[in-house]
Amino acid sequence: MTTVTAGKFIFAGHTWSQAERKATFTYELHYKEETFTFTETLLFPQVEEINSIPQELLETILNNILLSLGVSYYKIYCPKELIITNFTLTEEQANFWNTVYTKGLGEFFYKNKIDFRGLISFPFSSDAAWKSVSFPRKDRSLVGIGGGKDSIVTAELLKKHNKPFTNFVINTHPIREEVIKLVGGTSITVKRIFDPQLFQLSDREDSYNGHVPVSSHYAFIGLLCAALYDYRYIIVSNEHSSNYGSVTYHDMEINHQWSKSFEFEAMFQNYVHIFITPDVTYFSLLRQFTEIGIVKEFVKYPQYFSHFSSCNRNFKITGEKSERKWCGECAKCAFAFVMLAAFLPPEKVISIFGQSLFEKKSLLQTYKELLGTVAIKPFDCVGTPDEVKGAFYLAMEKGYKDDPVMKYYKEEVLPGIPDVGKLKTEVFVASSSHNIPKEFQKIVSI
Repeated sequence: MTTVTAGKFIFAGHTWSQAERKATFTYELHYKEETFTFTETLLFPQVEEINSIPQELLETILNNILLSLGVSYYKIYCPKELIITNFTLTEEQANFWNTVYTKGLGEFFYKNKIDFRGLISFPFSSDAAWKSVSFPRKDRSLVGIGGGKDSIVTAELLKKHNKPFTNFVINTHPIREEVIKLVGGTSITVKRIFDPQLFQLSDREDSYNGHVPVSSHYAFIGLLCAALYDYRYIIVSNEHSSNYGSVTYHDMEINHQWSKSFEFEAMFQNYVHIFITPDVTYFSLLRQFTEIGIVKEFVKYPQYFSHFSSCNRNFKITGEKSERKWCGECAKCAFAFVMLAAFLPPEKVISIFGQSLFEKKSLLQTYKELLGTVAIKPFDCVGTPDEVKGAFYLAMEKGYKDDPVMKYYKEEVLPGIPDVGKLKTEVFVASSSHNIPKEFQKIVSI
C-alpha cells in the first residue's frame, strides 16, 4: 500500500480578463525540497457579446473552477495539506469537495494502491458565508458535445421537440467538428490549456498518474459559460448505467464514471443552487436510460454512423490524434461494437469499425470483463454486464457468425442466463431516478 507524501498543495488564485475572454488558475505544489507552480488557462470564444456578470457571481464561479481544475495537479503527489489562499469554504462546501476529490479520484487511488482514507480534507471556517446570487438567464440550453452517440441522441431529441440549444465543446477536435456539422446550430467552444509541467512531471518515477473526474471540470466550466452567454440550462448525456462501479476498495465503490453518475449530478445541482446561483440548472437528459436503450435510439440516425466515435484514444489530453475513429483494441471499442451489433446487421457494424471485433481473439479477455465473467468491470465508460449479455443475445439473433468472441458467449455465458427473455426486457427498463426539469421530461420517451 502506498503512503502519500508530506508537503502541501495550494490553490493560489485566479485571474479574469473580460477583454481577452481569458481565465487563468494558479496552483503551488510543495514536494520534499521542491516547489512547482502551475497555471492552467481557459479561453472563451467571441461568439456573441459576453454579459456583464455580477462581480460576486463571477468571483464565486471562478473560485469553484479553481478548486475543480486543481485535481489534475494535486494528484501528481497527493499531499495531505490543502490550502486555499483567497477565500474560505463553509463546512458543507468542504464536504462537497472532499467527496468530489475522493470519489472522483477513486480509480486513481485504486490503481496507484493509495490508501485514501482520511487523505482529502478541504479547509473550512465556521465564519465563512457564501450566498447564492440570483441572475436569471434566457430559457435556452448549452448541450455538451463529445463526439459520441449519447450527446448525438440528446441533440436530436431536443431538435425533434424544438428546444433551443447551443453546442458546448471543451477543446475542438475533428470528430466533434464532424458531429457538430451534422447536428447543426451554433457552438460555444472553450479552449482548455494545461500547464505543460503536468505532462513533464508524469514521466518522473516518483509521481502518480491516472484518471481524474473530468466531467466535473466540464460542469463548472459550463456553469461559467451559462452565466457569460445567457443560458438557463447545462445539459449533459449521462445514462443510468454510469452509476455502476467496477470494484470495491477500502469499502468505497470505485467508479470510472463517478463524475457522470447520478450522485455527482444531484450533488452538483444542489451545490450550484445553494452556493452559486439558483438560475442555472445542470442535468442529464438521458439519466433514466441504460446504455443499450440509448443505442436503440441512436441507430435511428444513420447519418452519424461514419462520423461519430466513442474510442477514448481519439481524445487524449496530450493532444495526440488517432488516425482511425476506432482503435479496435480498447474496452470502449469492444463495448460499442456489441451494442451496435444488437441493432444493426453485421455488414453495417463492420463498415463502421473497419473490422469485426468478434473475430479478434485479443479482445476475448476484454469481452469477459464486459460480460462480468471475470472479477472487475473495465475502467471505462461502458454499460453493465447484463446489458452486454443482452446485446450479445440480440446480435446472435441477427446472425452474427460464431467468431471467437461470439462462440465464447454462446458456450460459456448464454447457458448461465436463467431467463433470456426477462433479461432482454430488463436491460431496457428506464430508471425513475433523474433530475430532469418538468419542461424537458415529456421529450424523453425513448
